[in-house]
Amino acid sequence: MKQILQDMAKGGSAIVEAPAPQVTKNHVVINTTRTLISAGTERMLVDFGKANLIDKARSQPDKVKMVLEKVQTDGLMTTVDAVKSKLAQPLPLGYCNVGVVESVGVGADNFQEGDRVVSNGPHADVVRVSKNLVAKIPAEVSDDEASFTVVASIGLQGIRLANPTIGECFVVTGVGLIGLLTVQMLKAHGCRVLAIDYDQDKLDLAKQFGAEICNPGKGEDPIAAGMAFSRGVGVDGVIITASTKSNDPVIHAARMSRKRGRIVLVGVTGLELSRADFYEKELTFQVSCSYGPGRYDSNYEEQGNDYPLAFVRWTEQRNFEAILDMMASGQINVNPLITHRFKFEDASEAYELLTTDKSAFGILLQFESEQQSRHAKTVILNSSKSYEPSEPVIGFVGAGNYASRVLIPAFKESGAQFHSIATSGGINGVIHGQKVGFSEATTDTMNMLSNPSINTVAIVTRHNSHAYFVQEALKAGKNVFVEKPLAITHEELSQVQAAYVEAIKAENAPKLMVGFNRRFSPQVQKMKQLLEPIKSPKSFIMTMNAGSIPADHWTQDNNVGGGRIIGEACHFVDLMRFLAGSEIVSVQARRMGDNDSVEITEDKAAIILGFADGSLGTINYYANGAASFPKERIEAFADGKVLQLDNFVKLKGFGWKGFKKLNLWKQDKGQKNCCKLFLESIKNGTAAPIDASEIFEVASISIDIAKQLRAQ
Repeated sequence: MKQILQDMAKGGSAIVEAPAPQVTKNHVVINTTRTLISAGTERMLVDFGKANLIDKARSQPDKVKMVLEKVQTDGLMTTVDAVKSKLAQPLPLGYCNVGVVESVGVGADNFQEGDRVVSNGPHADVVRVSKNLVAKIPAEVSDDEASFTVVASIGLQGIRLANPTIGECFVVTGVGLIGLLTVQMLKAHGCRVLAIDYDQDKLDLAKQFGAEICNPGKGEDPIAAGMAFSRGVGVDGVIITASTKSNDPVIHAARMSRKRGRIVLVGVTGLELSRADFYEKELTFQVSCSYGPGRYDSNYEEQGNDYPLAFVRWTEQRNFEAILDMMASGQINVNPLITHRFKFEDASEAYELLTTDKSAFGILLQFESEQQSRHAKTVILNSSKSYEPSEPVIGFVGAGNYASRVLIPAFKESGAQFHSIATSGGINGVIHGQKVGFSEATTDTMNMLSNPSINTVAIVTRHNSHAYFVQEALKAGKNVFVEKPLAITHEELSQVQAAYVEAIKAENAPKLMVGFNRRFSPQVQKMKQLLEPIKSPKSFIMTMNAGSIPADHWTQDNNVGGGRIIGEACHFVDLMRFLAGSEIVSVQARRMGDNDSVEITEDKAAIILGFADGSLGTINYYANGAASFPKERIEAFADGKVLQLDNFVKLKGFGWKGFKKLNLWKQDKGQKNCCKLFLESIKNGTAAPIDASEIFEVASISIDIAKQLRAQ
C-alpha cells in the first residue's frame, strides 16, 4: 500500500510504500477510492513541519513545559535526544477517507466485504479502521460527496452542543470547510444564519447557502452586524469555526449574544475572556471535541464498544450516518466546495497548492491504482544487504515508541544485522526500517518468525502478545529478546516455560532474554561490584516516581498491558534480585486506596521483598508524585555503608572507602549494554546475560505482586 506522511522536523510530505495492514478484531480494512484534504488542519501541520525549532516551541508552550520538566529529571542530553526523536517521527496526514471494504475483522459483523464506506482513515490506498469509525454510504451519495462526511461531523457536533431550535438566529465565525458545512446544517435546522469571515469568496459561498454575511476585512463591524441581524436582541448562539490566535472571535461572540446565549468553539482561537461579558449575560461557553462522543475513548475507538443509543444518541459513528443522510436528502451540498482534484500520486502538488493558495480548501485526492497491487504483505527496503549467518540476524516484532527510540538504536550500536521488521499496521515498520537499514518490512509476522535467514527475534509489542510471540519464536528455534514483561498471567508464564524447556533440548538451543536493562547500567554495575563482597544481609529502597498516566491507557488495562506493576515495576523486582544476588522467598504488597475507589490504585503501592540470604527491600511505586522529584531513586544499605542512585545519572557513596560518587553526563539505563551482551552471547556461544531461572522467577513474583494488590 501507499500512504502520505508529513516530515515534522524539516517539512515536506512524501508518499511511502508500506506493507498492507492486517485486519484485526473490531476493525475493517478498506480499499480507498477518495480522500479529502482537510485544508485547515493539514495546512497547520504542514506549516508546523516547515517551521524552525524556535517557532515550533512558541506554537506549543505546553510541550515546552513538559520538555523542561524532563530536563530536570532525565538530564539535558537525554531530553534533547527524545525531542529530536519525536520530531523525526513522520506523521500520517488525513482523516476523511472513502472506500470499499476489503476484509472484516472478528466483531465487525455490521460490515461486509464490498460495502462502500466512509471513515476517518488517513490518505492511504489501504486503511485499517475501527468499526465504530466507519459508516456505510447511501447509494444517492457519491464518493466525492461522502469524503466531506468527517469534517461535516466536526461542525455537527458543535451544533449539537449549541442545541439550536427552529427560528433562532446563529452566527458562524470563520467559514472555511467546516464553517460552510455548519452554515448549511444550521439552515437545515430552521435557523437564520450570519456568516463572518475575512475572505469574500468564502462569504459568497455562505450567501449561496442562505446566510447573511459580514466581512470585517472591509471595515464591517461584526458586533454591530450581529446585533442588527438579531433585530437588536442579540443572537441566540455563535459557533466559532475559525482558526486564529486572536481573542476577537470569542470577544465578539460574547458581545453580540443575547442573555443566556450559547457560544461553542469548534475551531482554535485565543481564549482570554472578559468575565464581565459572560457574567452579565450568563453566557454558556463550551469547547466542542472533534466529531462527537467516543472521540479519544479507546474503549469506543479501538475496542469497538459502542455507547447505548438510549443514553448517548449521537456518537462519532452516528454523526457520520446523520451527515450522510443529509447529503442523500440534499440538505447538505458539498459540490460548490470542491476547488481541486488530484491523483493520489500527485499529492505533493496538492500540498504545495495548500500552502501557497489560501483560497484552496476543497481538495480531493483520487485513488485509481489496481486494488490487487495494494495488498502486498512485505515490502523490500534494501535488496542489496548480505548477512553473516553465524552471527545474530534479527527480526523485530513491533516498531512503537520504545522500540524505535531506544531498542532498535541500541541493537544497531551493538552491531546487529537487521533483516525484517514486522508490524500489524505496516507504516511504522517502513519508517523505522528504512532509517536503520532493515532489509524488509512486513505485516506477516508468522512468516517472518519461520524465515530461516533469521536466527534471532526481538519482541516489542503490547504486553498481552509477548507470551504468544515468545512461544512461537522458541518453537521456530529462534533466539528471543522480549521487552518486559515476559507474560502477564501465570498461565501464560507456564506456557512460555514449557516452550523454553522443549526448545533447549535442541542441539543449538536458543537463548531467552528479557529486556531488564537497568541491571546492565554502568552505575548499577558499580553498585553490584561494591556490594558483592559484603556477605551480611542488605537493605534496599527503590522509589519509582512513575507519574500518572490516563486510566484508559492500554498499559492500565489488565488484559492488555497487565497493569503497571507487571508491565513496569517488574524492572525493579529484577534490579533488586540482581543487587541482592539471592532468591526471592517472600512478597508483601500494599496499595493506596480501597476497592470502592474509582481511581487507579495499583500504581500507588509499596512492595516488600524478602530474600533467602536475609536481605530485604522495599519498592515504592508511586504515580502521585511531583515531576521535579527524581523519577527513579535506588538506595542500598549494607555493612554501615549506603549507595544512592538518582535517575541513572548521579551515584553517591556514603561511608565507602575509596568511593564517593560516579556521575554521568548523560542518563544511561543500560539498554545498549543489555543488547550488546545478548548479541555477544549468541555470537560467542556463551550463556545468556540473565539466567532463565531468574527471568522466570521475576516474572512469577511480579504477577504475584499484582494479584495481591488487586485482592485488597
